[in-house]
Amino acid sequence: MTVRRPGRALALLATAQLIYSLDINIVYVALPELAADLGFSEQTRQWVVSAYVVFAGGFLLLGGRAADLLGRRRMFVLALALYAASSLAGGLADAQGVIVAARAVQGIGGALLLPSTLALIGTLFAEGPPRNRALAVWGGAGASGLTAGALLGGVLTQAFGWPAVFYVNVPLAGAVAVAALLVIPRDEPAGTSGRFDLPGALASTAGATLLVFGLVQGPEIGWAEPAVLGALVLAGASLAAFVLIEWRGADPLLPFGLLRNRSLVVGVTVTFVFMGTFGALPYFLTVLFQDVHGFSALETGLAFLVPSVAIASGTQLGARLAGRYGARRTLVAGFGAGVLGTAALAAGFGAGAAFATALPGLVVSGVGQGVVWTAMWIAASTGVPAERQGVANGTASMTLNLGNAIGLAVLTVAANAGTGGRTGDALRTAVADGGRTAVLLAAAGMAAGLAVSLALRSVRTSPPVRERVPDQIPSP
Repeated sequence: MTVRRPGRALALLATAQLIYSLDINIVYVALPELAADLGFSEQTRQWVVSAYVVFAGGFLLLGGRAADLLGRRRMFVLALALYAASSLAGGLADAQGVIVAARAVQGIGGALLLPSTLALIGTLFAEGPPRNRALAVWGGAGASGLTAGALLGGVLTQAFGWPAVFYVNVPLAGAVAVAALLVIPRDEPAGTSGRFDLPGALASTAGATLLVFGLVQGPEIGWAEPAVLGALVLAGASLAAFVLIEWRGADPLLPFGLLRNRSLVVGVTVTFVFMGTFGALPYFLTVLFQDVHGFSALETGLAFLVPSVAIASGTQLGARLAGRYGARRTLVAGFGAGVLGTAALAAGFGAGAAFATALPGLVVSGVGQGVVWTAMWIAASTGVPAERQGVANGTASMTLNLGNAIGLAVLTVAANAGTGGRTGDALRTAVADGGRTAVLLAAAGMAAGLAVSLALRSVRTSPPVRERVPDQIPSP
């Protein structure tokens, strides 16, 4: 694909990532008011968040392959249309079922949007410095969205009520969808045979959706509950069926030949570790600010300005480091900063700790997070043929969401271990102490990410060689 105005195309792709990132955090701050208005309990209100995570995680691989076969621009515009429609439905919701359904459709929109956006970057910008710079701009927009989501959520909720956090997406997504038809070049459906692997799509989507459902709901309702156990068993069966289907298929949804690309495998693993560690921190920071320190929605949003600016700066630094030293050293540096900063951040998790105590850790950890964010997508797209960019990025995006679900589930269990039966100041102290434990465990996970990053080759990967990947898959 060639584009006459790459700057304008990149601006649209970055804005789309901004919208995607806004949706991750904007609901967190509005959740208490939303739950009270619609009658959610402490346990059931988590579904406003979980519905998005479950469906986004479950449909990502499908979204990546659809982008390759049906066209990146088509899926990009469709995803934004889903965002606009579901956001409008969410703002108008007057019942629990309606808001949960709207969030589920938003999740599907996200599953279509993220891999198509990354695939467009991978095909519009050549591998190397041009793509690195594009990913830095895109990553900076995503980091800004995470911060702006918390801040904007606080401002809108306090000024106009919780429906405003949904309405804000409608004009943004609609405008970008229309502009994309004018700026991004039309692409023809790609793929080795033009056929869509429907059995593989159904098996992977069912398996990933059920797995994320079980991991999200396990800490909420109990791991021994039939719904959780059943979901995990069915997830295992569906994923096993998916592997068998892909192994035998002539034009598989996920060509196993792609997994011979070490850079992609490391990138996919790093996205999993990233979201289970860095990605879980905003949840525990929100709990610290609101439940321990008693911050208002607006004050919580303002508190997130510090890590947001640090993350955005880190994405730009990550692009420069990757261009000069390669993805391997950049990932190691980013995870190293993350370990140090997150360990220092733990000092701010105390019932009597001042916000200033957390500032050094927020800054250093945020810079490390931004560096890793940019470098991991560079690794995941390096050496991947243009016609496989969608499925490669869909795979990395799927492990991103699985990492979030698994990491948050594990860290939440650790954080809540000492809160049972406590009230008042004792509960506040236990919540703060539990958050400190979770943050230290996240730092340990980042150290594991550093070790994984060392598996990358220290030299730059050669440009991708176009070949029919399915022909490389051995018969069982």
